[in-house]
Amino acid sequence: MQELIRQKLEEIEGEENCRILLAVESGSRAWGFASPDSDYDVRFIYVRPRGDYLKLEKVRDVIERPISGRLDINGWDAAKALRLLHKSNPTVFEWFSSPILYRDSPFAGRVRAEMGKYFSRKSSLWHYLHMAQGNYRAYLRGERVKAKKYFYVLRPLLACRWILERGTPPPMAFARLAESQLEEEWKPLVDRLLELKRGAPEVEKIPRIDRLNAYLDRELARVMEQIERLPKEEPAGWEELDALFLLALQAAPAG
Repeated sequence: MQELIRQKLEEIEGEENCRILLAVESGSRAWGFASPDSDYDVRFIYVRPRGDYLKLEKVRDVIERPISGRLDINGWDAAKALRLLHKSNPTVFEWFSSPILYRDSPFAGRVRAEMGKYFSRKSSLWHYLHMAQGNYRAYLRGERVKAKKYFYVLRPLLACRWILERGTPPPMAFARLAESQLEEEWKPLVDRLLELKRGAPEVEKIPRIDRLNAYLDRELARVMEQIERLPKEEPAGWEELDALFLLALQAAPAG
């Protein structure tokens, strides 16, 4: 699969006349709880020729490819990624901190060095809380539920706890979040769920775990109360991001 991903990235560069500056795994494989049949969720940052950024008719700032087999691959223009970084978009932080790298560059290294200046606790907390709440309402109310959906609630919930405690972007790896933020009494149950998730197909369902649901109800409400008490944060300036975009353009292909 690694070779196929490499080939697809090169194909995209040729078809789109762009240069890919970062390509990573962004889904359950990066989080550390992939099932045997999990997709490969490849996400990338790219730059187009300089002239494309001077056109009155703007060029689309995303590249998407249809899901093919187990490969789900799409990306964002570097300008789009940097504008989202200015807003402290958690997805940008996750892509640049993914433990599974398919492509890297000096640009990506510089972004990692600078991006902490743009981290907003409050906006990131709302993002992860809404993710946890949405997955909880949509997938964990029935009598039988997909085991993987517990992790789609637990991971963002623990990410919120990490941010509240440390004030820094949370790690992608679920194991690090659980080790740091999950109470000891819940770790054996979550470990058993993790083994089930890793060994079962994506569609595998289990009886709803009422005790765990009650815990999630309580903790989601508690996190919301803490977020609401946080003060408003002012965004950082644009100077470093402008410099990063100029660095990206240095790697741009010829027009």
